[in-house]
Amino acid sequence: MLRDRRKEYLAAAVLVGPFVVIYGALFVWPTIQMLIMSFTDAPLIGPGDWVGFKNYVRILTHKLFSAAFLNTAYFVLLTVIPNTLVSLAIAMAVNRLKGWKQGFVMACFFLPYILPVSVVFLTWNWIIDVQYGMIQYLVRPFNGGQGLSLTRTIPFFMPTVAVVTIWWTLGFNVLLFIAGLRNVSPEIYEAAALDNAGRWRQFSRITWPLIWPVTALVLTIQLIAQLKIFDQVYLFSIGGRQDATIVLVQYIYKAAFQQNKGGEAAAASVILFGMIIVLSVLQYQLLRARGEK
Repeated sequence: MLRDRRKEYLAAAVLVGPFVVIYGALFVWPTIQMLIMSFTDAPLIGPGDWVGFKNYVRILTHKLFSAAFLNTAYFVLLTVIPNTLVSLAIAMAVNRLKGWKQGFVMACFFLPYILPVSVVFLTWNWIIDVQYGMIQYLVRPFNGGQGLSLTRTIPFFMPTVAVVTIWWTLGFNVLLFIAGLRNVSPEIYEAAALDNAGRWRQFSRITWPLIWPVTALVLTIQLIAQLKIFDQVYLFSIGGRQDATIVLVQYIYKAAFQQNKGGEAAAASVILFGMIIVLSVLQYQLLRARGEK
């Protein structure tokens, strides 16, 4: 009996061991090093002296960090819930299709998701271009017949990048929602139809409650992804006022790679890491509790 148990433990160690080693080397150890570095005045590469919480105090009282935090929060508001709602609406429409039509439409919505950010940037930079962008045909009537640079006008920058991000990422959310919708038994809708329940009543009383776990998952994934937003904001802000549109990851990039302040960048990374953990866990637990209720 004891020998069999030892064999099971040995087999488990052989199977799990490589993952544990790789995970520890690529994630746990760098995270510990980042945490230690955040308490020093080290440059990006090389040792530094211990300064305690000075980096955290300096960052939290820095106007640029406050601007980055507010811009990130604004971007989260513009993307997380709208992306989820649009994805759900598209998934419900696609789920009504049958055969090759459903597969074709699903592929059309999922195709942007597999594109690299550089392709997305170049595509949308052409679409919104002031001189020949297609979007300008919609903008000119509201701007006195003149074109408007949406990514050079500060009030329109974040909404424009938010629209691009939603277009780029909703394909994966649509697939998640379709998977959830397919798990809802058609017999439930048939019984509701016999009780003369309309579409809205079926959605509010059947569809929405039954796919709530998927909705909570999508909201959590979107929250984590948008808190880490960097690529789109950085690319669209090139040549413009980057400090006015800076986000948290861009602040970390600037401190580390442009100012060579590894300690401050590590401290900002720890703050962002803590925010993501706390907010994502809190949101998921609240959404799950609502679903159980």
